[in-house]
Amino acid sequence: MAHVTGASRYQATLFPEVLDEVVGPDDPVRVIDAFVETLDLAALGFSKVAAEEMGRPPYAPGDLLKLYIYGYLHRIRASRRLEAETHRNVQVMWLLNRLTPAFKTIADFRKDHVEAIVGVCRAFIRFCREQSLFGAELLAIDGTKIAAVASRKQVMTPKRIKKMNAAIDRKIAEYLASMDEADREEPGSAGKPADIAAAIEALKAQKARLQGQAEDLAARGLKQMVMTEREAKLMRTPHGHAVAYNAQTAVDVEHKLIVAFDLTNEGNDYRQLHPMAVQGKAAVGADEVTVVADTGYSNGEHGALCERDGITAIVPRAETVNPNGAQYFSRDRFSYDRESDSWRCPAGATLSLFKTSHTQKKKEYTSRSCGSCALKPQCTEAARRVIVRDFYEDAREAMHRRATDEPVWMKHRRETVEHPFGTMKWLMAHPRFLIKGLKKAKAELAPGVLCYNLKRVISILGVPALLEALEPSTA
Repeated sequence: MAHVTGASRYQATLFPEVLDEVVGPDDPVRVIDAFVETLDLAALGFSKVAAEEMGRPPYAPGDLLKLYIYGYLHRIRASRRLEAETHRNVQVMWLLNRLTPAFKTIADFRKDHVEAIVGVCRAFIRFCREQSLFGAELLAIDGTKIAAVASRKQVMTPKRIKKMNAAIDRKIAEYLASMDEADREEPGSAGKPADIAAAIEALKAQKARLQGQAEDLAARGLKQMVMTEREAKLMRTPHGHAVAYNAQTAVDVEHKLIVAFDLTNEGNDYRQLHPMAVQGKAAVGADEVTVVADTGYSNGEHGALCERDGITAIVPRAETVNPNGAQYFSRDRFSYDRESDSWRCPAGATLSLFKTSHTQKKKEYTSRSCGSCALKPQCTEAARRVIVRDFYEDAREAMHRRATDEPVWMKHRRETVEHPFGTMKWLMAHPRFLIKGLKKAKAELAPGVLCYNLKRVISILGVPALLEALEPSTA
C-alpha cells in the first residue's frame, strides 16, 4: 500500500481566486479588521490618514495598525518578524490585502504613534462598556514588573561609582608601579611606558566621567540612574532585581476584562491606588465602585481620596513588626485613644503627642515614663519609645478592616487580577519591552492589554456576535 502523497510542487494549480475563501468566517483576524475599520484614526492622532496629493503614496495607518494587533495577538512583536509574516502568512495577506511593508516602516509606525496606539486600546475598552460587558461594581487592582531594554550593568548608584573609582585608582597605581619597574630595568626603553601612560590617561578620563555621573545623581537627588534608559529603574522582581517598569491594571470582576492600565517607573505600588481606581471608575461609567488591592497599595491618603471620589477601597495593611527586632513590642501592642489623641503602652503608661510634621504628614508620640519602666527592655533600646501615627491612619485602618472582616474580597482579587498579567506576559513571548522610554514602553503595553481583552471578548461573545456588534449602525 502506498503512502499518502501530495501534489507535485511543479504542477500548476488554481489557488482560490478570492483570498477571502482562505480565512474562515469565525477567524479572529476578521475581528481585528472590523474593529480597526470602526476607529476614527485621525481623531486618535494617527498621521497620514489622508494621503498627500504629491509624493510617494504612504501606507494607510489602519493597515499597519491591523498588522501590529495581529502580531501581538500571535506573540509576534519584532518588526522584522512582522515583515516576514506579510510574505508567508495567508491571514496577514488577507488582513493587509497582500501589502508587504518593510520592517523599518513597521517599526517607525509604532515609534511615531505612541499616544495613538494607547488610544486604540482605550477605544476597545469603551466598546466593551457599550456592550455591557462590565459589572461596574467591583474592580481589582494590581501591578507587575516588566523588564526594560537596558541591562543591569547600566545602573549607576553612588555606591557603585565609589567602587568603580576605587578599582580605577588601584589600576592606575599598578600601572605607575610597572612604569617605575620598567625604568629601573630598561632605562632607555620608551615603548612600553608610553603605552602605559596612554592607558593611565584613559583611566583618568573614565574616572572623570564617573565623577560627572556622581555629580548628576547628587544634583537630581537620585539614588540610582540607568545610563542608557534614564526613565527605567532598578526594581525588585520575583526573580531578583532588574531594570524594569511597573505595569498597572484595574480589572472588572464580571468578565475579567481590563478596564484601565498605566505604566510607571515607581518601584512599588504605594502611590498607585487612587489614580488606578479613578481611571477604572471612569472607564466603567459607575457613580460608585468598590476596588480591592493587595498590601502594596495600603496608603491612607489614597484611601481618603478614594472615599472622597465615591470609591470604596479594600486593602489590607502589611503585618506590623518592629524594625529594630522581634524581641521588641510591635506597634499593635499599643492602643490609640482618639478623644485624647494619645497612646497607651503595654505597661499602662500614656504616650502623648510631642511632634507634628506637616511635610511628612505624621504625628509622633512618646512618654516620660520610659526611663523607669520595667518593660523597657522589651520595648526599645532608645531613651524613649516613639510611636508614629499618619494623618490618614483612620482611612488606612478602614481599608484594612474591610479586607479582614470579609476575607472573600482577597480571594476575588487573586482570581481576577493575576490571570490577566499571566496572559499578557505569555502574549509578549519574552516579557521585556523592545523600545526605550516610559511613553514608548507604554505603547508596547497597550497592544498587550488590547489583545488580552480581545481574546476574552471573543471567548465570551464568539466571533460572529462580535462582528455583528462591530458593524456600523445604519440608523
